[in-house]
Amino acid sequence: MASPVAHAQVESRPWTSYSPSFTVQERGCGDVADLTFRLTCSTASGDQRAERRYATYTGGTRQFEGSFRITSLGGTRISLKQTFRDGSDAGPYFMLAVERGGRLYAVHGGATVATGATVGTTVRVNTVHAVGSQHRTYINGSQRHTYASPGGSFYDKFGAYRTNSGQGPATVVWSGVRFWRK
Repeated sequence: MASPVAHAQVESRPWTSYSPSFTVQERGCGDVADLTFRLTCSTASGDQRAERRYATYTGGTRQFEGSFRITSLGGTRISLKQTFRDGSDAGPYFMLAVERGGRLYAVHGGATVATGATVGTTVRVNTVHAVGSQHRTYINGSQRHTYASPGGSFYDKFGAYRTNSGQGPATVVWSGVRFWRK
């Protein structure tokens, strides 16, 4: 059965919607309840995560869309959306994080992606990943970051994850999560 054609929020069509499988990751003081992700402690060490990890993809162009609303942020430098490399060179490839005060930034390199991600504000995130070419990040429909992409296998994650320089507590509620490919 063919997947229906979907009209994605960003970039040209045609996109085909799909629903990749996922696993829930809770480590340290991380807690996941459906699309609510909590880090309940203020520790600045150890593996603190509450996330969904989606199935690996290889090649092609993939789009992720989701909206987040931070309902509490007692800490800072919390990763919200990640694109990871899989396989022999596994590890974080792109991480979008938030600092107290609402600055969204790319963890690797520190570039500001957007501002205004304050407690109570809903922010839409789209990432478009052309494997072997580029990874583009859109905030509320505007392209805000571009990063060169190697080939290989990747997967998407979102939730709340303490970066190496961050700490909780934090509560993030995600909604409207969708995936497309072309």
